[in-house]
Amino acid sequence: MFKSKKDLVFIILAGIFITNAVTAELIGGKLIQIGPFVMSIGILPWPIVFLTTDLINEYFGKQGVKKLSYITAGLIMYSFLVLFLAISIPAAKGISPVNDEQFTAVFGQSMWIIVGSIIAFLVSQLIDVTVFSYFKNKTGNKMIWLRTTGSTVISQLFDSFIVLGIAFWLPGKINSETFVSSALTGYTFKLGTAIALTPLIYLGHHLIKKYLAEEKL
Repeated sequence: MFKSKKDLVFIILAGIFITNAVTAELIGGKLIQIGPFVMSIGILPWPIVFLTTDLINEYFGKQGVKKLSYITAGLIMYSFLVLFLAISIPAAKGISPVNDEQFTAVFGQSMWIIVGSIIAFLVSQLIDVTVFSYFKNKTGNKMIWLRTTGSTVISQLFDSFIVLGIAFWLPGKINSETFVSSALTGYTFKLGTAIALTPLIYLGHHLIKKYLAEEKL
């Protein structure tokens, strides 16, 4: 099935990437509070998306990330379509452990949230891959931390403001002050987590490089 070890590496990274991106969208409706700050629980899987994005970019280039991002956006839309159909089909009365109201409350995200999350995902991914490639062209195989952190710093700033802007600010669900405060809170969390995961970038880079080198022996 796989012609080379590099094919297998891509499949594994793509699987991790897609799973975390789709999961983040599905659980995004739950809000959590950390001290005085409120943010979506959907933020939790995104650092793994950053991690796999950078590893895919490192070994398969920005075209690999772009194609995977488009595929993932399509799969996210497909997931929302399946959820829409699932919500429209009535639950079995007195039998189903989850009734229609409970199911809709968890999975019935508004169209604004769906549109905002997909647009924010694509925009941030395209920015991330562009910035990553720029730094890699300038530094070669050195300073991995610069291209991984630098791309995240810029791309996630756009992501945080776009998704909240489209999903909540434009429809008038939150005011401008809450919009800016919530976007900066989410951005700070994602950025801090991405920086904390930098050692895993180096570990993943080392393991993949070692694994692929064995194929050349």
